[in-house]
Amino acid sequence: MDLEYHTAYLLLGGNKGNSIGHLQEATALLEEKIGKVLSRSSVYRTAAWGKEDQPAFLNMALEIATTLSPLEVLRGALSIEKSMGRVRNEHWGQRLIDIDMLLFDDDIFDFGEELQIPHPQMQFRNFVLVPLSEIAGNVIHPVLKLSIDDLRKQCKDSLTVEEI
Repeated sequence: MDLEYHTAYLLLGGNKGNSIGHLQEATALLEEKIGKVLSRSSVYRTAAWGKEDQPAFLNMALEIATTLSPLEVLRGALSIEKSMGRVRNEHWGQRLIDIDMLLFDDDIFDFGEELQIPHPQMQFRNFVLVPLSEIAGNVIHPVLKLSIDDLRKQCKDSLTVEEI
């Protein structure tokens, strides 16, 4: 039986401890538990979004080929966050690692509070769109019917996203 492969786009971020090291560790764990990393963006530095009195975040986007379902990818990502020491105690607070699923194939899913794909806020955030456009600029957002590059150009987010 042939396995069906899906393409998932994830955003990794963090602003606590050795963020570069945490991004590298999370990438390796995602490849081990979720699927093959097909492409990765550069790492970008952005001032904290939502709660601004904290260190800048480092973010990067990944394209992963996986045989898992969206909920299995989510649960795997949450398991990786937990295994790396992430504690969820403050919304928009400092975090060791954060793994968000942005897109899954060209599908639309609504699992309520647990998961929505495409990520419902991605089009408003440069820290998401800049790294994602580096690896998936021509990918079409399945709801908005615009490319990631076009969404990035239209985004009104004023936070500077700097490649490091």
